[in-house]
Amino acid sequence: MRKSVQCLRCHTTMQYIANKKIQLGQTGWLLGDLPNLIAGAMEAAIYTCPSCGKIEFFQSENTASAGTIAQQKCPACGKSHDMDYPKCPFCKHDYFV
Repeated sequence: MRKSVQCLRCHTTMQYIANKKIQLGQTGWLLGDLPNLIAGAMEAAIYTCPSCGKIEFFQSENTASAGTIAQQKCPACGKSHDMDYPKCPFCKHDYFV
């Protein structure tokens, strides 16, 4: 469901563009894009102001209702944990070694 959003600059009603996935993480010097791929993506609703061109990002309702981070299974101990950890919080297995 799209919400009615007013531009904070010019108070014009903003137009809904789309829901898009925004890549989390960053490209590293040593490991390249691997940390970026492991971090996953966040879905965001994008709105734009037809008057002044301001762009706003809002947490998607799909993401907001879930309220959880993607899980991954540790290859060493088999337990599931949040995908954004570089090490398993249970057995300390390091994914980048």
